[in-house]
Amino acid sequence: MMKGMIIKNMSFKVGQTLTIIGVAKPDATDFAVNIGPDEQDITLHVNPRFNAHGDENVVVCNSYEGGNWCEEVREGGFPFQQGQEFKITIEFTPAEFVVTLSDGSTIHFANRLGAEKYSVISFDGESRIQTVEIK
Repeated sequence: MMKGMIIKNMSFKVGQTLTIIGVAKPDATDFAVNIGPDEQDITLHVNPRFNAHGDENVVVCNSYEGGNWCEEVREGGFPFQQGQEFKITIEFTPAEFVVTLSDGSTIHFANRLGAEKYSVISFDGESRIQTVEIK
């Protein structure tokens, strides 16, 4: 399922915040940040789409369980620009992930798999990740 850069055994727990800084490629159609318990399931999929899957300039969040995508959540702004740096901050609370984008807009996404810790973070699509930090 996951094809890009994968970080394994990096514990992301309730109460922590994950900050990702990267640059979308100049001709990017989309990219994704995935957090999950393993390489098969994804509890949080953050997918900024410039022009992909029939969408333009929208951030789609979802989860992937047992081989199936679940219900999409589309909220927040779209501060991403092709060829430009971006910052995504993900706060992990007991009930949800609070995703804050570069423009300050937020997306609230339920912790659908219900775990208190996830150990796989992966990146897919057309971006270059520069910094991954958990505090």
